[in-house]
Amino acid sequence: MLDHLSIQCADLAASTAFYDAVLEPLGARRLMEHDGAVGYGVPPVPSLWLGPQTSGDGFREAHIAVRAPDRAAVVAFFTIATAAGATALHPPQEWPDYHPGYFAAFVRDPDGNNLEAVCHLTP
Repeated sequence: MLDHLSIQCADLAASTAFYDAVLEPLGARRLMEHDGAVGYGVPPVPSLWLGPQTSGDGFREAHIAVRAPDRAAVVAFFTIATAAGATALHPPQEWPDYHPGYFAAFVRDPDGNNLEAVCHLTP
């Protein structure tokens, strides 16, 4: 359904450094820069864009879930994110209330957004 998502960041340099690190174990990476924004995804097309805050007042939390290829990638994402200073919201674990095999971890990105890595494969 979604083609891409763009979020505004209070400190674009801090946010891009964070996303450069945490998206790597999930198979995504920085793909391009355009008009001051940075696009991430799996080649060839970016699906997540980070840009400087240019509109709106105050903060509105976004929830961003990124698909992981396996459970080990979810664990690596969480380890890298928390080592980079992200606040841990939920460590890697199965969430059977969503569906069997839903394995995810949740952290806060540098702007306070809820970033999730999720694997839908059963072990």
